[in-house]
Amino acid sequence: MTYSLVARDGATGEIGVAVQSRAFGTGAVVPWARAGVGAVATQSFTNRGYGVRGLDLMEAGAAPADALAELLEADDLREYRQVAFLAADGRAAAHTGSLCMPEAGHLTRDNLSAQGNMLRSTNVWPALAEAFESTAGTLAMRLLAALNAAEAAGGDFRGQEAAGLLVVPAEASDEPWNDRVFDLRVDSDPEPLVELGRLHRLAAGYRRRNRIGPGASVEEEVDAAREAGLPDLDVMLAAAIALGHAGDIEAAARQLAPLVAADARWREVLDRYERLGVLPSGVVDRLKQP
Repeated sequence: MTYSLVARDGATGEIGVAVQSRAFGTGAVVPWARAGVGAVATQSFTNRGYGVRGLDLMEAGAAPADALAELLEADDLREYRQVAFLAADGRAAAHTGSLCMPEAGHLTRDNLSAQGNMLRSTNVWPALAEAFESTAGTLAMRLLAALNAAEAAGGDFRGQEAAGLLVVPAEASDEPWNDRVFDLRVDSDPEPLVELGRLHRLAAGYRRRNRIGPGASVEEEVDAAREAGLPDLDVMLAAAIALGHAGDIEAAARQLAPLVAADARWREVLDRYERLGVLPSGVVDRLKQP
């Protein structure tokens, strides 16, 4: 009742899953990923256990095909399931049960597995793979392009409702709860892919703003924040952060002065930003001067 793509970026090693379905909340149940381990898409009368157990098995060293086979063997409803596993090294394996609603099928290649069921056309899952492989940009951008291509090729025959995007880094950190590049979903919307794209632009914009450092161009950072759709307040903060890192502390303070003038509580907020390293040191002191 869904189409999805699990994929790996060969350049960065990032791994991710993108999904769209007429089923409510599909982005919360279909995609699973673990940095340094792999990704899983579990759909068609979804059994979430394939996500958790599949990642555990791959983390323990099982090949995707072996991990998937082990879980299918224990599942009495395997013929109703559609599942795809992708390892961190790009190996993929997938299963489309004989009782999945047509049109249903999958294809696997190095670094990806595309699958879908209850679709208008058998062109949908090839469209996922072809769009992913022919699109430039980040892994998230390529996954989103694949979803749009799949919808254009027919999509879910019942229409659209929900979508999700999950991307994790190539390697796990010491804080696995923070190992997320993007974790976005739209639970119910007449145009979930449009909304998912908007959320991704915002998330990417905030991610970029939070990583502004020395050498950043103030003009480029402001333009990027605006293009991402960040609210005016956050565009102002992007300008101040970039100015501060460029060494122009006074100009950074001037950007933020209207906030403090409107509500003195902003001084405390900005003080925390400075202590946490979001704002360069000295900006808040300059704000405190009469």
